[in-house]
Amino acid sequence: MIKNIIEHIREELEEKDKAREQGITLSREVVRNCRVAMQHVHKMELERAYSMIQTARENVEKMISVLEDQPDLYYTGFVEHAQQEFTECSVIYALVSGKGIPQPEELKVEPVAYLNGLGDVGGEIKRHILDLIRNGMLDDGERYLNIMEELYTGLMLFDYPDAMTHGLRAKTDRLRLLLEIARGELTAAVRQQKLEMAMQALENQFLSRK
Repeated sequence: MIKNIIEHIREELEEKDKAREQGITLSREVVRNCRVAMQHVHKMELERAYSMIQTARENVEKMISVLEDQPDLYYTGFVEHAQQEFTECSVIYALVSGKGIPQPEELKVEPVAYLNGLGDVGGEIKRHILDLIRNGMLDDGERYLNIMEELYTGLMLFDYPDAMTHGLRAKTDRLRLLLEIARGELTAAVRQQKLEMAMQALENQFLSRK
């Protein structure tokens, strides 16, 4: 009798261990897919980025399927980490490509993982703003700065214990710092552009009098 009970428990744990290993593997694939997609986004290789995001989506769905009968494994760190990465790259792709920002339900991620993914988006927006500054696209930079500020303002509303939000407060604080840095960079670039325009206008005025 005891032998049968023990064997049954062993079989259950064996299945759980297999699901865990598959879930971890898929989680790593999602993270890898998303990081490659992010590289393509910043190079404005949007078709390649979309392709990698779709691959990540498939792996997210596989991960959900593998762990659907293992809720104790589903609500662990490796699943949430993959969902955060997937949210981050999906949202930054949507912003850069001019598409609508996907909802948590569309991405099939948990709300808290989605919020933490949004918390990481700020760093990618800042990087994009710097690219725009280098290319002289300051109006677009201003638009993304406004998006970054809206993101920060929204995340500030989630003033709940860390046990509920899993580190969101720290990410929000970091986002505020990144926002101020991006604002400073953009402000300096705008001033430089105005100075150059003023100097060019003076030079043209001087030449016209000759």
